[in-house]
Amino acid sequence: MKARILLPVTTSLICGGQALAEPVSTDAASIVVLGESLPLPPGATAYGSVTINRDKLLNSASGMLENVLEDVAGFQQFRRSDSRSANPSAQGATLRALGGNASSRTLVLLDGVPVADPFFGYIPFNALVPDRLSLIRITRGGGVGAFGAGAVAGTVELAGATRNDLPLFDASAFYGSRDATSLSVTASPDLGSGFVSVSGRWDRGDGFWTTPAAQRGTASVPARYENWSTSVRAVVPVGDAVQLQAHALIFRDSRTLRFAGADSHNEGQDASIRIVGGRAWKIDALAYVQVRNFSNIVISSNPPFRKSLDQRDTPSTGFGGKIEIRPPIDNAHVMRIGIDTRFANGNMHENAYNAGLTTNPLTSSRHAMGDQNTTGLFIEDDWSIGNLVLTAGARTDLWSIRNSSYTFTNPAGVVDPAKSAVYADRSGWESSFRAGARLALDDQIALRLAGYTGFRLPTLNELYRPFVVFPITTNANPNLKPERMKGIEGGIDLTLTEGVKLSATAFYNRLDNAIANVTLSSITRERRNVKAIDAKGLEFNASTKLGDFNMAYSYAYTDSKMRAPGQLFDDLRPAQTPRHSASAMLGYEPENGPALSASLHYIGKQYEDDLNADSLKGALTVDTVARLPLGDGITVIGRAENIFDEMVITRNAAGSIDLGTPQTFWIGIRFEK
Repeated sequence: MKARILLPVTTSLICGGQALAEPVSTDAASIVVLGESLPLPPGATAYGSVTINRDKLLNSASGMLENVLEDVAGFQQFRRSDSRSANPSAQGATLRALGGNASSRTLVLLDGVPVADPFFGYIPFNALVPDRLSLIRITRGGGVGAFGAGAVAGTVELAGATRNDLPLFDASAFYGSRDATSLSVTASPDLGSGFVSVSGRWDRGDGFWTTPAAQRGTASVPARYENWSTSVRAVVPVGDAVQLQAHALIFRDSRTLRFAGADSHNEGQDASIRIVGGRAWKIDALAYVQVRNFSNIVISSNPPFRKSLDQRDTPSTGFGGKIEIRPPIDNAHVMRIGIDTRFANGNMHENAYNAGLTTNPLTSSRHAMGDQNTTGLFIEDDWSIGNLVLTAGARTDLWSIRNSSYTFTNPAGVVDPAKSAVYADRSGWESSFRAGARLALDDQIALRLAGYTGFRLPTLNELYRPFVVFPITTNANPNLKPERMKGIEGGIDLTLTEGVKLSATAFYNRLDNAIANVTLSSITRERRNVKAIDAKGLEFNASTKLGDFNMAYSYAYTDSKMRAPGQLFDDLRPAQTPRHSASAMLGYEPENGPALSASLHYIGKQYEDDLNADSLKGALTVDTVARLPLGDGITVIGRAENIFDEMVITRNAAGSIDLGTPQTFWIGIRFEK
């Protein structure tokens, strides 16, 4: 494929997993391949970023994006489950052990568009297919740039596949353990001087037992799943320096968890349009809309295993956009100025039932609703002075929570005013800042220092929707305050020899008004603002390339504590946050011929709850992938997840436990033309 000359780029280097960017080029001959974003500003090098390339995305053992992200130590979801066996609403993403509940504290962007669910804040990982991506950049720590409100733990940037990444036609078919099937097809023809990529993927499986054999009852079933998604992305040059990018995504996901009839459904229709480029003045302008819905049935874990709750309808809508400009100042400066806005609206409709009676009667109906909006102005300037890069940025946000109410209706359809409420509108201003520096001492050593602040609004889910993971009910809290974060970090990047790169970062983050699931009794919790979560630790990344052998390593140590004087959980670890996490990969990948890789993942001991009463022991899993090219674009692929069948505990409520992915084998074929 020929690259189109459009606009200057930043040259990115992978250094010990660290994305190190050279200053933006002003050479008119520099290029951006169709489908890429604006060049990475040079100041991004001051904030430790880890890059996952397309080769890794295409060759994971599970084919699931969330498992690929686990190669970066410190990244985690609320539970140790992926999209095949987790409740979708538990798939929030966070970094640096700033956990405590299932909401995302990490801003996840797809080609600049926030992808979190407008109501819940979780990430629809099953709809984010690795084959459709070019690379992933993970930046730990608070964010200030576009859509920075919400990036209190960091930012995960997903970049769509470019013209150079995509063959004309790509298809794969896999068959796996427990009658699992995964089919994917992508066609990417040229569209005039641009291209269009149409992609579809379908996954299903009979699922594994999440319930240990000793705890299964007559209603216990494996975690069956079926999901599909279709994506259309078109990129067309507008003149010789600007490109128009349009994207549409439709997905549906169905899962059965633990008990027969405990079915969840998650669906969405997303669309965005983006203009990127320019010569002297650079522009990145986009607009997007998201239409989502979620439903879930809770089955009582006691005989006769009847329906106790039907979260029958949770429609939500999100829309927003941004305009970012980069004015031409001089060769030493790259300035970003912009405005962005996000709006979310959601409704929750659910029915509660008496599961103990044969007739399984309705006991109440509940409806909650609300709107949220954040609109922010941001500015950031990067100044290159020889081997020194300085960066500083600020943003100010106006936020609001409006039109919020909770309605409780009895079985006769009569509203109970004592249990219903209309909440007052709220709004406020928040300011966030960040600054950093990177000094290259020579070709082998560079030093980094950065500090930042940020904030996150509570989600509509945290404010208004209670949930049940039997036997524990977690209540919502309409009075939650925004979380506020401040942090500092310093690091070093080393290039020891050609192909051997290391990086290390030490950090301290403090999340004030942290929203956590607080224990009120043995069967009741409530979302509350905790005074603070303090997280300090070390992160290491390394990569080695010796001929046809590649090695990569990642380790994170995080000492995370809740600060709540006078409370039982004071000085304890937040729920679901490990102290240690690590990954390692060894691959043999010749230019031609068979290839083999193995990945190791370790996640340390965690606690289920804020009181650290129920523990989840550490788990070490090993995955492998083998590829055998047959010629004419055909490759046979074998994959193995958790090859040694390590027990991974994902939930522990007083000894009632759920399990993660066991040993799983796949065999498949991929065809590229």
